Amino acid sequence: MGSDGGDYRHVPSEAFVEATNVREFMRTYGIEDYEGLVERTTTELPDEPDSGVEWFWDELVDYLGIEFFETYDSVRERQSRTVAGETYDGPQFTDWYPGGRINAAHNVLDRHAARDSGSRNHAALVWEGEPGDVREVTFHTLNRQASRVASYLDSVGVRTGDTVGLYMPMVPEVAAVLYGCLKVGAVAVPIFSGFGVDATATRLADANPSVLFTADGFYRRGSVIDLKGTAEEAIADAADRVDGPGVEHTVVYDRVGTAEHPDRTLQWTRRDEWWDDAVGEQPDSYAAKSLPSGQPSMLLYSSGTTGKPKGIVHTHAGALLQAAKEVYFGFDHDPADRFFWVSDIGWMMGPWTLLGNHAFGGTVFMYEGAPDHPEPDRFWAMIDRHDLTVFGVSPTAIRALRKRGEEWLAGHDLSSLRMLGSTGEPWDEESWEWFYEHVGGESCPIVNISGGTEIMGCFLMPLPIQPLNPGTLGGPGLGMDVDIVDDAGESIRDTHERGYLVARDSCPSMTKSLWGGDERYVEEYWSTWPDVWDHGDWAQRAEDGLWYLHGRADDALNVAGRKVGPAEVEGAAIEHPAVNQAAAVGAPDETTGTAVVLYVVLGPDHEAGEDLADAIRETVGAELGKPFRPREVLFVDAFPKTQGGKIVRRAIAAAYRGEAIGDRSSIENPAVLEAIGDAT
Repeated sequence: MGSDGGDYRHVPSEAFVEATNVREFMRTYGIEDYEGLVERTTTELPDEPDSGVEWFWDELVDYLGIEFFETYDSVRERQSRTVAGETYDGPQFTDWYPGGRINAAHNVLDRHAARDSGSRNHAALVWEGEPGDVREVTFHTLNRQASRVASYLDSVGVRTGDTVGLYMPMVPEVAAVLYGCLKVGAVAVPIFSGFGVDATATRLADANPSVLFTADGFYRRGSVIDLKGTAEEAIADAADRVDGPGVEHTVVYDRVGTAEHPDRTLQWTRRDEWWDDAVGEQPDSYAAKSLPSGQPSMLLYSSGTTGKPKGIVHTHAGALLQAAKEVYFGFDHDPADRFFWVSDIGWMMGPWTLLGNHAFGGTVFMYEGAPDHPEPDRFWAMIDRHDLTVFGVSPTAIRALRKRGEEWLAGHDLSSLRMLGSTGEPWDEESWEWFYEHVGGESCPIVNISGGTEIMGCFLMPLPIQPLNPGTLGGPGLGMDVDIVDDAGESIRDTHERGYLVARDSCPSMTKSLWGGDERYVEEYWSTWPDVWDHGDWAQRAEDGLWYLHGRADDALNVAGRKVGPAEVEGAAIEHPAVNQAAAVGAPDETTGTAVVLYVVLGPDHEAGEDLADAIRETVGAELGKPFRPREVLFVDAFPKTQGGKIVRRAIAAAYRGEAIGDRSSIENPAVLEAIGDAT
């Protein structure tokens, strides 16, 4: 039954459930139901010796067919470490699969490209550029490209543990660069292609790679974006912040035809080489190195509220196992899948999509450009054109497309879809319903996931065997010991109250620390309660038995002692027909402590005005109660968003209060912040 006493909105058929990968896992281990599955994989049960976090992550290796060059001595070892005078010997510093040797590139590429592999000539990538050009890359071809990258890195002196920058558009070569880095043991540093000079320079200065892969440019909304020029400025900026030479080699992929276009010129230095010259003639055979399980594989950046971005360190074994587990069980991997998640390689979901699908020889679909170019049906046309089976996208992107109308779906056959996905922020019910009904045909489950860059995956993830209601995240991911606690750190998950989402144990993909050192790592994640990871999200296990998120805990609006998540206010505001998008932030108030301030982007054919503001205010009050009626409703043309479509509320709140914005590097359109601050 649902939380409103009615039926669940999505109930998988018995035939569907019985055919899923997770049900087969349950049959294998004699697990009867979902609750038993979560308990068995996260809790050491007195009457069940084969249970708990360690049992699951040990069993998973063989179950998913992950290959180690040398087997590990134990599943994990907790390390004692002293940070800022305090000793930590709990889950904070854990070595997973110690003694083992592995390489993620061997698992996702080399073995599938082998002559005796049935995946050798299977499509690893299907790619569509914004102008409409299409390429298909087999595992054999991708392996040759990645081997050339690895050979090139060897030739310029890159060794195990050295960092290599990836500031590239979403073209197939970006996968070759990532896997080439993994083959040679370098630490790949993906950087979002939409970043400007400062954000790129900050990451280059922090990671300090000697090699940077980039491109001349890429296409966005029909225009050519100059990537090489931005890269050159960022390299120069970063060089002033580091000791040593900084970037010494820049490999430039010719995406937009600059090399052969007489009217296009690039700023060129002695460090620069075209891709074809640097990589194209290298040997195309390179076996992935055998590396320790805990060898760093990627350095991914997560933006902080203030200060420089956090460098998240992921390992070969951890990143691979987590991504593979989630694709296999959460998205019910099928060999025939064509998996499309809207992301850039610079965000966690980019590498997650590649590793998770390629672990099984699956096909990943990549798209270069804007979601609404040349028309708002671009996603629907590509799903139809390429028979895509899994489609993941942010709730904000769906809200924007929903407002464009169902007519853009007309004429596109979406029947190939069998799974939908989303991440990054809470849903409003109306947009979830639209996605479920009009895109998924009321048959595809929406696998709404939440975790983050820090764990290269999900704390919460619905499984395809579960019934679903709008906006739910299902429950704990397999092998993820998560809980909901109150201010004192006491569990309230079974009381149906809202509290803080935490982890009571580590997992293989949890960051080893932060690139800048242990002190910030401990302060950011382990300082709220002893031996408990504070994820910073506001969560609830509702009476329907499903888990929900209500936004960031530090974004919570405490109005006269009553807490509400900004997502709830925004969802209520969107109920008004004039509201296209909404963003709620808190402001100091002498009477209530905190007052709600609501920013609104109007839909077509609606004009801002005080009468409309009053109507929106009343809509929110009717939905949530009078205390939560916005003190102000401010009209703007756009919100600051990440490339993935998430609204950056902290930036909106800072702009409203006239405070310093802090780190802007995750914001794709920072220019809108001035209008946010000027809105009255």
